[in-house]
Amino acid sequence: MKSLMDGEYKVKLNGITHWIRVAGSKNNTTPLVILHGGPGGNQYVFERTIGLLLSNSRTVIYYEQRGCGRTEKPSDDTKYSIDLLIEDFKSLRKWLEVKKLDLLGYSFGGELALEVAHADPKVINKIVLSGPSLINSEINKMVQITGFCSVVDNQMYKQMQNVLKEGLTIDETYNTFWELVDSKSVDLLLFENQEIGKKNRILWEESNLVNTGLMFKALQKNPVKIPLLDRLKEIQQQSLIITGVFDRNTGISISKIIHKGLRNSDIVLFNNSAHFPDLEEPEKFNMTVQEFLDQKVVSLL
Repeated sequence: MKSLMDGEYKVKLNGITHWIRVAGSKNNTTPLVILHGGPGGNQYVFERTIGLLLSNSRTVIYYEQRGCGRTEKPSDDTKYSIDLLIEDFKSLRKWLEVKKLDLLGYSFGGELALEVAHADPKVINKIVLSGPSLINSEINKMVQITGFCSVVDNQMYKQMQNVLKEGLTIDETYNTFWELVDSKSVDLLLFENQEIGKKNRILWEESNLVNTGLMFKALQKNPVKIPLLDRLKEIQQQSLIITGVFDRNTGISISKIIHKGLRNSDIVLFNNSAHFPDLEEPEKFNMTVQEFLDQKVVSLL
């Protein structure tokens, strides 16, 4: 790795000026790159919570994806795709001047981590997936549909029942549900402990960083040609999947499907968490990730 000091950087990667932050450089470990979720999210909460624990003993690299958080927005609103995100990442790796990287992706970031590992296998060492998604799959949308039904109040539930009776497609039902729900319903979906949910929302608001929704829309319109599920078996890196048992956003279902498809993965369930075990059980999350990354790499070759 190039000699970087802890701090924030603005670096042009693949034609887009990206926000990057380095923390824990004194630890001189294999860099752990954090891939945020969304699609269209940012690193603001992660770097102020679990990231502080991880960087006590690891070199941590944060960056925000194109059009996200503090990173520049493409001039063309359609310039979002998995291929472009992979090329952005490859530019980041070249800028870092590294031979090996570990990845920690949460939610959509977990899905992106798998895409990066598939596209750049010689560079990626180990992969941690926290509540990984399969955003364009019907089952992921059904998990969220049933998840909302399980947590909303009676009035909202009746509205959702009426939607379900309309005979809409899964996509139409999914989109209608997201138009119906309020911030309280979203917090109920994402967190088991609502006090943690409130703290998370305060940080979201404090950040002044808004998810435009442009990336999500573009990724829905331009899915990858060969679904990730059909390529999981080609990913050989040791992978750890972390999932909260109350995850109603991506859920155990998605994690189990990914676990089944990967050739070299383990799955750990967090019994007091929903979609963000890093926030609801931070000490356990930190310990689990650190122990996994410290293990000797087991090759399938």
